[in-house]
Amino acid sequence: MAMLDDFKKFALRGNVVDLAIGVVIGAAFGAIVQSMVGDLIMPVVGAITGGLDFSDYFLPLSSKVSAVTLAEAKKQGAVLAWGHFLTVTLNFIIVAFVLFLVIRAMTRLMAQEEKKAEEAPPAPTKQEELLTEIRDLLKSR
Repeated sequence: MAMLDDFKKFALRGNVVDLAIGVVIGAAFGAIVQSMVGDLIMPVVGAITGGLDFSDYFLPLSSKVSAVTLAEAKKQGAVLAWGHFLTVTLNFIIVAFVLFLVIRAMTRLMAQEEKKAEEAPPAPTKQEELLTEIRDLLKSR
């Protein structure tokens, strides 16, 4: 029973819950970024390069491989799928760059918010408010 209580304390500790929320949000954000790359950026890159798609480029490592597509070639024997690797690498670079831009924008936004918070005078404390009221009452007499 003590182990169950210890586990409950561990699982409900703020750090673990925050981490779980971060993982879920990170996965959802990753899907958004992957969609942005696959659905918005890569079609533009494809249009610029004339529809060039590296994903089916491969080097057969067996004389049995005679297929034209990578999927079929893998069924026939060993292949060096350099085109797929290049495509995944380019996708990673684009995703990393997009994340860099998003984090950079968020950092700048947070810095602006901190600057605004520093510029704003702090709200008077309860004691200062009372002293101001007493001063105003003494002035009015």
